[in-house]
Amino acid sequence: MENEVKEPDMSYGGIYSYADYLQWTIEARFELIKGKVFKMSPAPSRAHQKLSMNISGQLWNFLRHQSCQVFSAPFDVRLPRKSKNDKDVITVVQPDVCVICDPKKLDDRGCIGAPDIVIEILSPGNNDKELRNKYEVYEESGVKEYWIISPQNKTFFRYTLVDGNYQASKLMITGDVIETPILPGFQLDLTELFDEVE
Repeated sequence: MENEVKEPDMSYGGIYSYADYLQWTIEARFELIKGKVFKMSPAPSRAHQKLSMNISGQLWNFLRHQSCQVFSAPFDVRLPRKSKNDKDVITVVQPDVCVICDPKKLDDRGCIGAPDIVIEILSPGNNDKELRNKYEVYEESGVKEYWIISPQNKTFFRYTLVDGNYQASKLMITGDVIETPILPGFQLDLTELFDEVE
């Protein structure tokens, strides 16, 4: 069909915007990071999904009747550099889980602006994208906390934004309990979290 939008040809190193992203009608899921297209991996593993659902559920229960809200993928997070115009937004990601405390950042298409917390669960094949490319855009856009969870290694790592730069936590493992000043009173018990993946 003449009007059918084909999969972007990543070999040409094109730079795309959210306006382009909205036009794609193909089945595969993509993220845009600084205008470059990243095809998302096939469906996540069972362990990945269990972790995502567990964390989302705990956050949802904790945040009920509060101003902060939790969302899980697929959920578009647009990270504008300057203008919020669709043609100017060149980063659109789908974090596994995110917490957004400013309702003005939410619209019918997802989130426009930095979430307060972004949680990414590592899968074989996506580690480079999560650890390098997303780190940069989350830091630049002002995501206050970036949590990285490895189901394979049963580890938790957090970056906290301090004066515009990420400060790394120690590596946390089974036995540790995660707390954050963004959500006073919330606790994520890593022993319980990882035990449920078994």
